[in-house]
Amino acid sequence: MNSGLRMGGLLLVLFWWGCASTPEYARNLPPASEVRRLEVTGYCDCGICCNWKRSWWRLGKPVIASGPNKGKAKDVGITASGTRAKRGTIAADTSVFPMGTILYVPGYGYGRVEDRGGAIKGHKLDLYFDSHQQALNWGRQQVNVRVWR
Repeated sequence: MNSGLRMGGLLLVLFWWGCASTPEYARNLPPASEVRRLEVTGYCDCGICCNWKRSWWRLGKPVIASGPNKGKAKDVGITASGTRAKRGTIAADTSVFPMGTILYVPGYGYGRVEDRGGAIKGHKLDLYFDSHQQALNWGRQQVNVRVWR
C-alpha cells in the first residue's frame, strides 16, 4: 500500500508539473501550421549574451557595450516587445517569425517570439535561459521546430 501511495503521488506531481510547465498561450493549440528545421541557440540576460556592461559614469547602471548604440542606457531583461524575458521567451528574425509567433522546440518546450537579436537573421532562434551556464549547455543545435503563426 505504501508504494501505491508513492506511485499515485508521483503521478499527481508529474501531472501537475506537466500542466504548470505549459504556458497558457500554448494550451489548446490547433495542429502546428508547419515544422521547420532551424538553427537554435541559447541566451540569458547577462552582459555577454546581451551586449551590456556597467558604466562607472552612469553610476553603475547598464549601458550597451558595443556597436552603433554603444554607451546608451540598456534595460536589462526587457525584450523588444516590452515584456520581461523569462523561460519561453524566444528571439527571432521578426521578418521570418513575427512577434507573438508560438513555437515548440524539442528539449526546451513552448515559447513565443518576444525579442530579436542582432545576430538572429533568417531561420534561426535564440531561446532564453535563466542562467548563462544553461544557455551554454544548450549550445547550437539544428532542431525540427513546430510553428504556430
